[in-house]
Amino acid sequence: MAKHVGVKLPDDLVAILKAGKTVGVLATFSEKGLPHTTPIQCVYPKGLESVLISIHKDHTGYHNMVWQKKVMMCFMDEGNVAYSILGRAGVVRAPSNVHPLMNVVRIDIIDIKSDRSVLTRVDSGVRWSYTSWEAEELSKGLYNELKELSLTL
Repeated sequence: MAKHVGVKLPDDLVAILKAGKTVGVLATFSEKGLPHTTPIQCVYPKGLESVLISIHKDHTGYHNMVWQKKVMMCFMDEGNVAYSILGRAGVVRAPSNVHPLMNVVRIDIIDIKSDRSVLTRVDSGVRWSYTSWEAEELSKGLYNELKELSLTL
């Protein structure tokens, strides 16, 4: 059963996002109303009312959010973290300073709901690993860019 949390990121979600090892699922809709989901691993909290993400400039999810602005992001991770964020997206850096094909988007929170179940609990979320040292270098650079931007925007 979903429970309204408010418009500020809960402490457990902030901690997970700052650790930099979780995956959020971004949900958008096309101009034709078709749903689209995208896993996003470069996510960082900007204060308690926004999150920053890095996304490829040619990705369908990016084009959908530029067109529509309203998005949802879902996070599930250890410690029974299970949240969905409704937000309004806006591009804050295009291109990224780290890679010319990546853009940085801020999602301002409209509402957050807890999706914890009374029957089950989330023991661990989606875990990922790098496919190469180049991928690790790029991902760490993008994550650090989000972290720095969170302090200056």
